[in-house]
Amino acid sequence: MEQPDERFVLRNARCLAADYMTRAVRAGDTVVDATMGNGKDTLFLCGLVGESGYVYAFDVQAEAVARTRERVAEAGYASRTTLLLAGHETMAEHVAGPVQAVMFNLGWLPGAEHIVTTRTDTTLAAVQAATALIVPGGIVTVCVYPGHEEGARELEALRQFAAGLDVRRFNVLHHRFVNASSQTPQLFLIQKNKS
Repeated sequence: MEQPDERFVLRNARCLAADYMTRAVRAGDTVVDATMGNGKDTLFLCGLVGESGYVYAFDVQAEAVARTRERVAEAGYASRTTLLLAGHETMAEHVAGPVQAVMFNLGWLPGAEHIVTTRTDTTLAAVQAATALIVPGGIVTVCVYPGHEEGARELEALRQFAAGLDVRRFNVLHHRFVNASSQTPQLFLIQKNKS
């Protein structure tokens, strides 16, 4: 029987984030989806942590929580999730204990009006909280969308924040497609050193 070709394909920032999560997260881990949106990342993380793991997911829009709740229930993953109608900047107040990974997909809720978007101040507070919550060896992925005004501000603020992280405590990569528009989504990967 012929096997499908499962080689790596460089597609976009979200695919890179998912690839890193697949490498870092194992069954039994606790993780956070900091921006649940339509629930696709929450569902993906539920699959990675397995029956013995746990996913906390945040969003400020009731519509996002409802969509995610439906998606998670259909997959039979409701018992391994806590879906919070709360800003990701409140992560430290809601998440018990250290986590293996935190996933951010900034911007707005797909399929909804673009009135509500992530904001630079709350995003920075949330990413800072995430770096404190992850275990040594744990990761934070942040997909940022500079194609709109607030996204451009988030990108610059995240670049400054990431550059200021202590290299003895964290390793940071900034993925940018150099042959694409400056408005193309970009990815930050932060890993806490095991040191």
